[in-house]
Amino acid sequence: MRTRAALVPEFYVRDTEKSRTFYVDLLGFDVLFERPEEGFIYLCREGAELMLDAIGTGRSWLAADAEVPFGRGVSLQIWTEDVNALYERVKAANANVFMNIEEKWYRRDNDFFGNRQFIVQDPDGYLLRFAQDIGQRR
Repeated sequence: MRTRAALVPEFYVRDTEKSRTFYVDLLGFDVLFERPEEGFIYLCREGAELMLDAIGTGRSWLAADAEVPFGRGVSLQIWTEDVNALYERVKAANANVFMNIEEKWYRRDNDFFGNRQFIVQDPDGYLLRFAQDIGQRR
């Protein structure tokens, strides 16, 4: 039996095929399963899980009208083993890079933890921050 992720965001999308191309072909997510008749796709990439659900194909849990960009106020961090290669692939595809790749150190008490990271915006406006751990220092 597959272990379930403790948190799995569900993104409402306008065009399932456009989103599939972005997440699968560009970002390297795998499709774990889907229900095409509902416009639903369940994705996984290096342990991160995400659901895509087409607006207007059945029931929904939208708390307000969906206006682009979707996901305002939310940014997801997704760990990856090779952030540089992913960033180069995203740039080569002319995807909407929201924040160029950077090295950033975040303080936790007396220690600092480093990330190499960038943010890409998906076709519906969701922000995805791909990060790679670069160590710890004092």
